[in-house]
Amino acid sequence: MGASFFPLPTRGGGQGGGFLRSRDPIASVPMQRDLAQLAARLSRAGFIAAEDEANELLARAAGDGELLDSLVARRLTGEPLAWVTGKTSFCGIDIRVDRGVYVPRWQSEPLARRAVERLPATGVAIDLCTGSGAIARTLTTNRPGARVVASDVDDRAAACAAANGVEVYRGDLFDPLPTGLEGRVDVVVGVVPYVPTPELPLLQRDTFTFESTLSYHGGPDGTDILRRVLRESPRFLRRGGALLLELGGAQADALRDDLARLGYRDVSVLTDEDGDLRGVEARFRKV
Repeated sequence: MGASFFPLPTRGGGQGGGFLRSRDPIASVPMQRDLAQLAARLSRAGFIAAEDEANELLARAAGDGELLDSLVARRLTGEPLAWVTGKTSFCGIDIRVDRGVYVPRWQSEPLARRAVERLPATGVAIDLCTGSGAIARTLTTNRPGARVVASDVDDRAAACAAANGVEVYRGDLFDPLPTGLEGRVDVVVGVVPYVPTPELPLLQRDTFTFESTLSYHGGPDGTDILRRVLRESPRFLRRGGALLLELGGAQADALRDDLARLGYRDVSVLTDEDGDLRGVEARFRKV
């Protein structure tokens, strides 16, 4: 994928492999109830992981033929699979995903696992732009003795995260969080919007049919909100606390001066198996 941003090929289609294009008219429902036939139909419509998606749709319908027809018709429009089925899997955990809420992607799982590694058993973590609460839920599942709080500016996302058992506050980044956490936080983690303005038209065509730019747009070079997080995190991080942010392209290099100036040390980048940049990690060392 080179230096592209991971949302570009994945965010519009939901989990289960994504949506390429539909060559079949939606009016061709009712759909087949047989797994092989349904998978073949989805494959012809351009869905990559057709068998996996067919399994999920059949499981959600639970034998209700009319419901299955409705679910498949929605998916054929390109609506994210997680919205259609109401859930997705993230780090092996079932996460509820309400309609209109950003769908967590597997590309964010390494960031979540690194955050788990950095969070002490009885520590404190903040998950910014939590969406459905997938990263926060991963943290609480693996560190049940820790306190994990989250924030999201979107009402639907905050409600969905709460339904997933997350202590969530509605508001912009750190603004709504309890002031009692200041200077005590071990980990700040976030998948904040970081797609540059020129890259927005490159998102797959169905993305903004169903989603707004709120979950994506990071300003001219994609670093506007990332830089805000760098500036605001020191108020909450303890000395030695970890900052973990998802990003892409050349954004890690673009942020290096800010990281150094604001007192972050031990900066390292997170890459995927193809060597593409996926995130940055830093320790807050400023006294």
